[in-house]
Amino acid sequence: VQLQASGGGLVQPGGYLRLSCAASGTILRLVAVGWYRQAPGKQRELVAAITDGGSTNYANSVKGRFAVSRDNAKNTVYLQMNSLKPEDTAVYYCNADLIGMEEGAVVAGKDFWGQGTQVTVSS
Repeated sequence: VQLQASGGGLVQPGGYLRLSCAASGTILRLVAVGWYRQAPGKQRELVAAITDGGSTNYANSVKGRFAVSRDNAKNTVYLQMNSLKPEDTAVYYCNADLIGMEEGAVVAGKDFWGQGTQVTVSS
């Protein structure tokens, strides 16, 4: 079971990006997925999260600008980021609480992380 984050890049202030977090392997249930970010010299913070029921929550700093969604058929979660600001610059990670199988055994928990994708907002 692996998570693959992608979609980062360099964008001007006011621009947009869409990040993707794809879970691969044998996924039995993708309970919840969260997007985190970590800027240089700062702690990692939760940006947005979505449950398998579709409930979402957002950090106050991104409310109204970011939207998290999921495609259950593809085991993929997206983070649409609009009206980007320089302070959104960070490495973005996805984290999953999931149930899956590896080598015939059930694996479960919240310790599944993607590798991170860099988002840079600069003119």
